[in-house]
Parts: sequence; C-alpha cells; structure tokens
Amino acid sequence: MQAPQPFGDEKKTRETALFLHLSQFLGYVIPVAGLVVPVIIWQVKKNELPLIDEHGKNVANWIISSLIYWVISFVLMFVLIGIPMMIVLGILAIVFPIIGAIKGNNGEVWKYPGAIPFFR
Repeated sequence: MQAPQPFGDEKKTRETALFLHLSQFLGYVIPVAGLVVPVIIWQVKKNELPLIDEHGKNVANWIISSLIYWVISFVLMFVLIGIPMMIVLGILAIVFPIIGAIKGNNGEVWKYPGAIPFFR
C-alpha cells in the first residue's frame, strides 16, 4: 500500500526542507555558498512556510557549531587529537545534511546531534 501524497503547502514545505538541508553541499562547489544559501532559503521561506523556520534554525545551529568544531579540531591538530576529529567532522558534514533532508522530505524536523542551540 502506498503512503498518501502530501498536498499544497505540506508538499512545498517538504520540498523546501529537503533543499534547505541539501543546500549545505553547495559549499563543496562554490566556496561559502554552503553557509550562505541555507540561511537565505530559511529567511525567505520562514514566513510563508512556518515549519521551515524550525528546519532553518536547526541547519543554522549545525553550520555555526560545525565551524566552531572545525576551529577546535584545527588547533588540536598540533597535539594529534585534532586529526581524527577532523575526519569525523568531515563524515558528519556529509551524513547529517542527508539525514536532515530525508527527514524533512518525510515531514519530520530533525535536530542535528551535537549542534549548539544558538537559535531556539
């Protein structure tokens, strides 16, 4: 049996959440785009689609948190622990947006584990 298809705003919210999470990957193609584009999508769509505000906060919290974790890892490279930390962060930078996009497309809001809650 097939699941019911979302209608109207719900479908648009799911698609926008999917793109919001996946837009973080633009940073691999265009420097800084993975930081800027998700925030732009969030700010433009949060009033039109209220659930996007929650997704946007989660993505922004993850972006800021991961930047902080990268800086800490870089500093700790000099005592060797930073190297495995950077490897783990690199993996999480790929896996977390994919999980967030899948959950968002299913209509769920997913908080990125380890993200510091700057925006509530």
